[in-house]
Amino acid sequence: MSEVSTETKPTTGFDSDTFAMNLANAMQNGGRALAAYLKAREHDQTPDNSPTEFAELIKTVSTVCEYWLSDQTRAVELQAKLGASYLELWGYAARRLAGEEVRPAIEPEPRDKRFADPEWRSNLLFDFLMQAYLLTTKWTNELVHDAHGLDPHTRKKAEFYITQLANAVAPSNFVMTNPEVLRETFASNADNLARGMKMLAEDIEAGRGVLRIRQTDSAGLAVGVNLATTPGKVIYQNELMQLIQYSPSTESVLRTPLLIVPPWINKFYILDLRPEKSYIKWCVDQGITVFVISWVNPDGRLGEKTFEDYMKEGPLAAMDAIEKATGETKVHTAGYCVGGTLLAATLAWLANKRRSRVRSATFFAAQVDFTHAGDLLIFADEDQISALERDMKRSGVLEGSKMAMTFNMLRSNDLIWSYVVSNYLKGKAPPAFDLLHWNSDATRMPAANHSFYLRNCYLENRLSTGSMVLDNTLLDLSKVKLPVYALATRDDHIAPAESVLYGSRFFGGSVRFVLSGSGHIAGVINPPARGKYQYWTNDKLRNKTLAQWLKGAEEHKGSWWPDWLAWLRNIDGKEIAAREVGAGALPPIEDAPGSYVRVRS
Repeated sequence: MSEVSTETKPTTGFDSDTFAMNLANAMQNGGRALAAYLKAREHDQTPDNSPTEFAELIKTVSTVCEYWLSDQTRAVELQAKLGASYLELWGYAARRLAGEEVRPAIEPEPRDKRFADPEWRSNLLFDFLMQAYLLTTKWTNELVHDAHGLDPHTRKKAEFYITQLANAVAPSNFVMTNPEVLRETFASNADNLARGMKMLAEDIEAGRGVLRIRQTDSAGLAVGVNLATTPGKVIYQNELMQLIQYSPSTESVLRTPLLIVPPWINKFYILDLRPEKSYIKWCVDQGITVFVISWVNPDGRLGEKTFEDYMKEGPLAAMDAIEKATGETKVHTAGYCVGGTLLAATLAWLANKRRSRVRSATFFAAQVDFTHAGDLLIFADEDQISALERDMKRSGVLEGSKMAMTFNMLRSNDLIWSYVVSNYLKGKAPPAFDLLHWNSDATRMPAANHSFYLRNCYLENRLSTGSMVLDNTLLDLSKVKLPVYALATRDDHIAPAESVLYGSRFFGGSVRFVLSGSGHIAGVINPPARGKYQYWTNDKLRNKTLAQWLKGAEEHKGSWWPDWLAWLRNIDGKEIAAREVGAGALPPIEDAPGSYVRVRS
């Protein structure tokens, strides 16, 4: 990927020749982008799922339209409501044109960054476009909200698709209707468009026919160089994972080691970004012997690997390896997101087998019950899962880019359209950002494992109801009697706090539920030294909604990490001399962060 300058070339004013040349360059690169898109489909390198997804959108939106159009009175009321809004806007525009100070028909939300430029209000044309868009968006949202008789799943899907369409057609996304972009275009003689289209072509080529929106400048970021740099060694590996043991930084450590099970949907180094943000380094510095699973980035050869395989070759294999390396038969465990779901299933399997291998379990934004699973439930119905299974069958895996785009769509204005405007319309390459570099470093998923997860968790909710079977074993979370620390994050759209709180009640032992400020990533990765956000605690859990729990909760400023450490030390505070990596029965294979994490999709 070539470098794209973020500097606008100095100009002495509008130059028609330069403007025309830059427009020609922009068109040329636009053609290059189209050619990259078509080439991949011509050679069947990229399966195009757009028809299936478009059909799902049409089916869902048609259900809403059918309600309104099936009754003539409702249809007339529908048109009248939108017409009245537009008439109000016309009246506003006419009075403002006459020089009156008039209150707008509608205003954007204060946090809506799309319309932050002053010219959206000072210029009558752009003000009119913005308000017309906002009124139309408000009307379409009300179409879904006021449509009676929709089942909850269809309503949720309709809300999602309407939001995606509305976000896509915002006037801020187009050159001629975005005042900031238009000013930049004339000020730079369209140099911004030439640079932007060049980036667009490069990003489609990098995605092999799929637009891989660059969210960060990755040139100065590299795993093992300035990301995932906590010292350690890979001491064990199999087809699915490498097990990393980190070198101690204290003279003594807790006797019981910590095993971290990250999600296989993303790479483990979200927990080991830059040193000042690394949860792993912080744990090591607190005197904990830390082991982490680094999942493989699978290809089609591993397509038949199941959820059961991930349990056996993941947490269970890691526990055996840790025992060989340290002599300890028990570990503290921590699972993040879907890694927490796998950990919970593993704990239930161990409980059924009456194997005592775990001293405590910590769950970071992880769900074991999917009743309140949030926006991702939109994609969890029989038709969509079956279509996805047919897609995965072709290659044996789900491409990481598809899952990454799904997550981005949950916050499309922030994670898609803001970059479309900045990168391709303004021609500004994004700065280096470790978190977004990790976010773009997506992994593939084996078809068998992903299908089991979607069906048994999102579609059928089998883990919490006691009907999930792994290794011919019926799993029952109530048999998990060990201490549990369940962390939820307040603004989480992937593992909603309500879902994590509700799921924590299915464990059979004591549970400390903690709610952190911010979202699925920032709420978890919140080092104490930064002094950011807050967390809430309340020991009363049973039969409470999140709102009820919060009423009796105590707020604490800063990070939840010290609270978790105090909880962990209270379970087993015994210390021993620090363990050197490789001193046990498992010699080092290679330096951390290992080779599995370096494989990019």
